[in-house]
Amino acid sequence: MRPQTVLIVKTSSLGDLVHTLPAITDMTRRFPTLVVDWVAEEAFADIPRLHPKVRRVIVVALRRWRRTPWRRAVWREWSAFRSTLGSVAYDQILDHQGLIKSAVLAYLAQGQRYGFDPGSAREPWAAFCYHQRYAVEPRQHAVVRNRALAALALGYDIPTDPPNYGIRTHVHTVGWEPLERYAVCLHATSRASKTWPKEHWIALGKALANTGWSCLLPWGNDAERQTALDLARGMPLAQVLPKLAVREMAGVLSGAGLVVGVDTGLTHLAAALGCPTVAIYTDTSPDFTGVVANEGGWAINLGGAGQMPTPDQVIAALQPILRGSPSDIRKNIVQ
Repeated sequence: MRPQTVLIVKTSSLGDLVHTLPAITDMTRRFPTLVVDWVAEEAFADIPRLHPKVRRVIVVALRRWRRTPWRRAVWREWSAFRSTLGSVAYDQILDHQGLIKSAVLAYLAQGQRYGFDPGSAREPWAAFCYHQRYAVEPRQHAVVRNRALAALALGYDIPTDPPNYGIRTHVHTVGWEPLERYAVCLHATSRASKTWPKEHWIALGKALANTGWSCLLPWGNDAERQTALDLARGMPLAQVLPKLAVREMAGVLSGAGLVVGVDTGLTHLAAALGCPTVAIYTDTSPDFTGVVANEGGWAINLGGAGQMPTPDQVIAALQPILRGSPSDIRKNIVQ
């Protein structure tokens, strides 16, 4: 008898893919022989690859293809994607994204399609591409919604325990010896309105250095690299990282003693890895997409739309870590 096969459709973005990982852990705990494939955008394909229960990631490049749809190479890549997607008959196809584009990708695969109903999907018309539709309260955290959809589709009770993201990775040292105590400061994000002022980062870096912590500063493009260099000049014991792929950054984060980050996918990845994490929100609410710690982990959301946290508030939140007293840490805090 062949094993049960499931296809997950969740193409982007990085944080959204992280929020879907606990559903994979849930379903494979209940069905140990379950085989899981995943459709993901090429820029974020390393996220599902971090979960050992994901057999195959089917890479799609809609973001790149739509820039030059007339190119012959794009049509060849699209044809190859269609061929790969249709090569397996799945028992369940779960569209965790709830968008028309993701529903169309699910429609192109072979198998019964499951997704949110019109009142639950981000784009209601997507629901009409599914064979089975489920009402999942939209005003819940994304992790909760993803776990609920998987449970409803596969027929088990909706989990209420803390999420387990299931990530497996190794510490990545990028050519240096692992530092005993280093923090990662995730200063870069997709919109300027979601950033934290440079002077706030520098104040945090100085406070961390005073307690013996060094700060690592990653970046993804030239503007972010310049910001990292500017911060490093004002932060004692700070180091600017080389440009790293997502899988390499996961290795850096997994060795961190703490992570402070703005509203960006890597901050969610840090919490999923079990790193003590403080997420800084300045332009959006963390109510439905804030960081959620891995089971047994620790994460705090500070701020919100129009509520920029101060360096003192961030430092105060980090005190259990800075004091080196893990027993004082309240697990899975969301403030």
